[in-house]
Amino acid sequence: MATAIVNKVAQSGLKIFDLEALYPDGKRMLLDIKAWLDEGMVLRERAFRQQLRDHDWSIYQGAYVAVYNSAAALIPAWTYMLVTTFLQPHAKGVVQGDLEALESALCYAALHDLDVSPYRDARVIIKGCAHKPIPQAAFVALIQKLLPISQSIMYGEACSTVPLFKRKKCP
Repeated sequence: MATAIVNKVAQSGLKIFDLEALYPDGKRMLLDIKAWLDEGMVLRERAFRQQLRDHDWSIYQGAYVAVYNSAAALIPAWTYMLVTTFLQPHAKGVVQGDLEALESALCYAALHDLDVSPYRDARVIIKGCAHKPIPQAAFVALIQKLLPISQSIMYGEACSTVPLFKRKKCP
């Protein structure tokens, strides 16, 4: 007689939180403004504005775009804002920084309005393995949302977790 396979994780009352489920689909693109700087070092406003007008912005249609400057040049603060005015009609989202900053911003946005009430007084495992690039900043933001409401928080997989937090019982 064969014995039935029992899913002990399902019976344990543990709640798995998978950040990958919040990962927004869409192309990620990096836009380096260095190419529009004179000799890659100096921003000349008139020429810069002309290059922005001449650029084919449609290539960013529906993408998430990180705008950065790979040159060691100091540029005015308005530069990124101006570039964003050209990107906005095409891109799903724009951040100033590299691709890691973009991923962090997307995760923060997804977590900001997330309803965490299903995790109230729960024993939570924050899933560790992912196929998508989940930034460390997302894990930090998530645990800040879960700490005030969860009974305990662990990291990893159900078969191998690292305990992170356990609420003290009141006497």
